[in-house]
Amino acid sequence: MTSSAPKIGLFLLGAGGHGRVVADIAEATNWTDTAFLDDRWPAFSQNLAWPILGTFRDLAARARAGGAVLVTIGGNHTRLNLHRELRENYFIPTLIHPSAVVSPHATIGAGCVVMANAVINAGARIGDAVIVNTAATIDHDCRLADGVHISPGAHLAGGVDVGEASWVGIGSAVREGVVIGADVVVGAGAAVIADIQDGRMAAGVPATVRKAKSSC
Repeated sequence: MTSSAPKIGLFLLGAGGHGRVVADIAEATNWTDTAFLDDRWPAFSQNLAWPILGTFRDLAARARAGGAVLVTIGGNHTRLNLHRELRENYFIPTLIHPSAVVSPHATIGAGCVVMANAVINAGARIGDAVIVNTAATIDHDCRLADGVHISPGAHLAGGVDVGEASWVGIGSAVREGVVIGADVVVGAGAAVIADIQDGRMAAGVPATVRKAKSSC
């Protein structure tokens, strides 16, 4: 890395649409000199206002040990696996949009993103590399394991458990006390009123298990 190379405050790994939203949150929360790494470089060298400076393999050369790095890939397993590879050598922040409402009595792990108008209430426990997307709500005492994605406008009532790498679809609702297993996909607009076992896909109102799913 030459002396003329830009000094990057935060590297984002993955320059898709999700990455753009995360970069926007970084800007809104006073991170400066944000840049992407993406395996489509050099064919893809700019993501809106933010430069793409190389591929994932370039991270070690670009970022100092302990530097700030955040995985911005929507796929739950890919995001979580990369997060776990990086956490020993880099600082992995959590980004919370200024319009989100997060109780001081909730806990949120590393590498999470809480997007605009989301709500996380008292007693909620959020694992690592979790996405709480736009206007989603996580009520009191919910537990979200690592790598979960709660999609825009989805609502979890109190005491809901969501297992590792599960995806709760846009506009869905989950009744209080429900347990959603690991590696589950809840379809868009579903109303979940009963527990869902690991590795299943559920959809409908009320939600029923339609089929086993492939990993997301």
